[in-house]
Amino acid sequence: MSIQNVLDVLQDAFLVLIRVGGPILVVALVIGLVVSIIQATTQIQEQTLSFVPKLFAILLTLLLLGNFMLNTLVSFTERLFGIIAGL
Repeated sequence: MSIQNVLDVLQDAFLVLIRVGGPILVVALVIGLVVSIIQATTQIQEQTLSFVPKLFAILLTLLLLGNFMLNTLVSFTERLFGIIAGL
């Protein structure tokens, strides 16, 4: 296996990582920002106020995008097994 093949696999792995983890991180970031702005304007400093909406938003994101994430991981794994079989 050449260095270029290893770099291609690593690049593909990082792209899969971004596709799978990115939507969840973006949703958590946006919800956290919105809740922080609401907390700053109302001066309510309750810790659970930021945790519970993020939890529900992440669960909703997983429900909506779980199939896409699973298919992305399965196709990456199949490509990896194909590369391993080619060695």
